[in-house]
Formats: sequence, C-alpha cells, structure tokens
Amino acid sequence: MPPTSSANRLGEFLRAHRARLEPADAGLLGGGDRRVAGLRREEVAVLAGVSVDYYARLEQGRERNPSGQVLDAIGRALKLDGDTRGHLFRLAGVTPRPTSGTSRDLVHPALLQLLDSFPTAAAYVLGPAFDVLATNAIAAALLSPFDGMTNMVRVLFRHPQARTVFVEWPMLAERVVHALRLNAGYYPDDPEIRELVDELLHTSPEFRSYWQDQTVGGLARAFKVFVHPEVGRIELTYQTFDVRDAPGQQLLVGTPQPGTRSADAIAYLGSVTAGA
Repeated sequence: MPPTSSANRLGEFLRAHRARLEPADAGLLGGGDRRVAGLRREEVAVLAGVSVDYYARLEQGRERNPSGQVLDAIGRALKLDGDTRGHLFRLAGVTPRPTSGTSRDLVHPALLQLLDSFPTAAAYVLGPAFDVLATNAIAAALLSPFDGMTNMVRVLFRHPQARTVFVEWPMLAERVVHALRLNAGYYPDDPEIRELVDELLHTSPEFRSYWQDQTVGGLARAFKVFVHPEVGRIELTYQTFDVRDAPGQQLLVGTPQPGTRSADAIAYLGSVTAGA
C-alpha cells in the first residue's frame, strides 16, 4: 500500500472536516440534493468571510501562508473544537493562539470534584490572571490570612500579611511575575491581565522591577514555605497542571512530606475546616 502523501495535509484536513458538516449544522438553509456529503467550498468561504478563490487555493495547496485570523475564521466555520483547531493551526505552520472568553472563569464540575480528592494536600485552581477560582477545604484554610483578596498577584504585592505568610517572598514574587508575563503573551487581549499589570506597575516598585526585566517562565514544580497564623510553619511541594478543558486555568496541588510537622499542620487545617 503506497504511503499517504503529506504534500497537502492542510487541504486534506479541510476537505475531510468540510465533508462532515451538514448545511443545517452550519446554520445554512436549503441543503437540497448534493452529489457529495457536507458543505461546498463556497459555503465554507462565506461562513469564514474569505473569498471562494482563496479558500479553494487553501484546499488545493496553492496558498500556504494563511494568517491566524483566517484560520480562526475557518475553524469557527467548520465548528472545530479546541484540539482540532490547534491541529489546523499546526498543519498551516502557525502557532495556535490560545482563546479566552467568558468560560475561562468557569471551573468544570469534574475538576471541582477532583479538588476534594486531595484530602492531605492544598489544591486550588487559578485563572489566567491568577485569580483563585476554586479551592479544596485545606487550600481555603491555608489562604485564609488573605480573606477578601482572591488574586494571588495582588495578594503578593498588596496584602499586608503576604511577606509574613510567605517566608521566601522575594523568590515567589519574582516567579509569579514571570509566569504572569508568560500568560500576558498567551492572552495579549485579556482585560483582566492588562488591568492587573497596569495597576501594579503604578502601585508596586517591586512588581515594576520584576516586570521590566522581561523574564518569562511557567509555574513549574516549586517548594513553598508558609507561616500560617494558626498552625505555624508549613512546607509544601507544589505541582502545577494545565486544565485542558479551560485554556489558561491551572490546577495547583501542594503536598507536605509524610510524617512531618507540615503534614500534621495540614491535617489539622483539614479537620478544623471539616468541623466548621
């Protein structure tokens, strides 16, 4: 059996997904009798807001440099989900652009259930601007000194207890700013990130210094030391996981070393919260 040609993988991909979409699925009336299944090229072109000739050249492999804006429009026209849209971008040689919208602050019910499956760890979900979107009971107790402030960047640079609770404040603050800059690159039009950065540039010289060094870095595995007003020093190792169903959200899980005072402190926080 001869190998499949990879000369026009983008065109093959577009034709396959066009064939799967019925006119009614795309909001088009009067599908009528068709010799082949799916949408016609001209219908996809109209739905995407591009010329029929341009779209035909894409499918035929004669146009090989579509813009991200055009790919976004075609992805919407073909009703592509997040993973399939990303594959479309990569086939065209374009880096997929993360999308953000109203759903970015909604935590999936399955993820909320997962938070409670960490009975000996602090687990919480952060949004793209590092707002705390959901916590388990232990994380809520651990972050209780910052009650009333739910954005972790603001907590670090604006809350009066931040430098007391976070023992290694300078290192943590620097890493969080670098991660915020990374998210700002992923989501350049995000109003909450822009508002947060503008606010702290004007109110925090330390934030301004970290921000202006232009360093970027994700929230990787980290060791954090807390001094909690109720239970004292707590040492946790954090792992960070991206949430596939909600681009920009991250699940953070902080665990103590078993058999340590930190493990006892976490267990106490969990028991107090459960009994409240």
